[in-house]
Amino acid sequence: MVGEAIDFRYLLLNNYKKLKLSEQDVVAILLIDQLIDEGNPMITADLLSLKMTLNVAEIDLILANLLKKGMIDYVQNWNQTVTTLEPLKKNLYREFQLSLAKEQELDSNKEKHETLNNIYQEFEKYLKRSLSPLEISKIREWISFGYSDDMIINALKEAINKGKKSLRSVDKILLANASRIDKEAEGHSVLSEDWDKTIDETIKIASTPWIDDDNEDK
Repeated sequence: MVGEAIDFRYLLLNNYKKLKLSEQDVVAILLIDQLIDEGNPMITADLLSLKMTLNVAEIDLILANLLKKGMIDYVQNWNQTVTTLEPLKKNLYREFQLSLAKEQELDSNKEKHETLNNIYQEFEKYLKRSLSPLEISKIREWISFGYSDDMIINALKEAINKGKKSLRSVDKILLANASRIDKEAEGHSVLSEDWDKTIDETIKIASTPWIDDDNEDK
């Protein structure tokens, strides 16, 4: 569980600005947490005033604002009312998870960008020219289909060895290799079956001029 692995006080100090909490709010929250740990179920302004330089009226305002913002709550526990920081902790853990998700997305995008650049460089090295926008788009499409950079680069090398220098040649090799892998793994080709289901799309792709400079279809 995230709550067990990450100390909410660490998250509080790193995220209180996002939650629009003041430094006084943070001090009050930390003291509330300490007092609860010490066995005080109900945290009042009077109790906090023993540990803070603010007067009772000022602390009352802080507690009221924290309650309005949904950072603390007062709940019934058997026959007594107790103070809880659970609403704040849920907010902090949610912020942490969102931040973690964004970080993972950035890492994924960075990895994808590096993969694409690696493929572009390999193609330009073997083709001895810059790639056209159409070719770049096709390579990005292969990545979105799930082809790895190794699969794409190996297909390029195989096409070059056959004297073919077009992306259409590479496209055919990728499809053939994927079909072979499917057959070896399952005894049939899922990719080929899916490909055959959309005839119009197949015709469209087959007729796309992927700068077919090696005249492979003649």
